[in-house]
Amino acid sequence: QVQLVESGGGLVQAGGSLRLSCAASGSVTIKAMGWYRRAPGKERELVAVFRGGSNTDYADSVKGRFTISRTKTGNTVYLQMNSLTPEDSAVYYCRVVTPWGDNWGQGTQVTVSS
Repeated sequence: QVQLVESGGGLVQAGGSLRLSCAASGSVTIKAMGWYRRAPGKERELVAVFRGGSNTDYADSVKGRFTISRTKTGNTVYLQMNSLTPEDSAVYYCRVVTPWGDNWGQGTQVTVSS
């Protein structure tokens, strides 16, 4: 079981920035690691993810505003979120995929006020 510790959520005004971090405990074999979000009344959606090495995927809605990065060990990922809008308000979840399954963080709330 992989333990994930997320941090960095909060309340910010529209146009502002936040940086999320997610640290995976222990020495794990990571196939993919990244961020998803769920807004009230909506399905959970991919935000940004590393897949298979340095390949990244971004949701169209965040391209050019959000950047995913990670440490050299690959066990910690960051999500730099710029030019935030109220539509970005959601609970953001870190996800790590290992050869043995899926692991999700507890979620961190991001609220963007207009």
